[in-house]
Amino acid sequence: MELLRRRLRNQRLDRSELRKPAEVVQWLGAVQAQDYSGAKWAIGLRAKGVMDGDVERAFDEGAILRTHVLRPTWHFVSPADIRWMLALTAPRVRAANAATYRECELDATVFRRSRKALERALEGGKELTRAELASTLRREGIVAAGIRLAALMIEAELEGVIVSGPRKGKRFTYALLDERAPRGRPLPREEALAELAKRSPSSRSATSRATGRRRFGISPGGRV
Repeated sequence: MELLRRRLRNQRLDRSELRKPAEVVQWLGAVQAQDYSGAKWAIGLRAKGVMDGDVERAFDEGAILRTHVLRPTWHFVSPADIRWMLALTAPRVRAANAATYRECELDATVFRRSRKALERALEGGKELTRAELASTLRREGIVAAGIRLAALMIEAELEGVIVSGPRKGKRFTYALLDERAPRGRPLPREEALAELAKRSPSSRSATSRATGRRRFGISPGGRV
């Protein structure tokens, strides 16, 4: 029972001084957001008085971002944290995606061409849907559909080129990370490991901390 109370307290589920969606994401470090609606609900539970519209507004304004980080799934992250988290965990996510990349015949040359096309399409503050960007890639002679398109987009996220933009109705968009979060801080690897380790105990119980370290691929010695 004490472990349960401690976990609820650390997760800010029994009471919370947090008041904004961005504060929740910053506190947790990253929020699993494969299920967008469920992720919004998870944030709202941890911030007093926060409603669905508040989370949606924070997302549209870029106060919280959504990208593939930590694992090959969507996560909400803070603009201040996104660059060092990507640098730290992108190699592991790429390793998990390697078989898909090979099956889709994606290599460094294709990724480079795709990256340049995406940068040209989005520069100047443009926000485009995946379908719109797929059309852009096809005009450049790059096959972009289905799993292959998803792989191209994920790799561009891991490279720090693109990130979530505001929604157009119910449709998600992408924007350039350099324009969406221009002040995101990079961290040297050892500092990034220390920061991730610090976030984990502050927002989770000892049991979930150990589980989280394994999930993120961090060994007891701090290696990813």
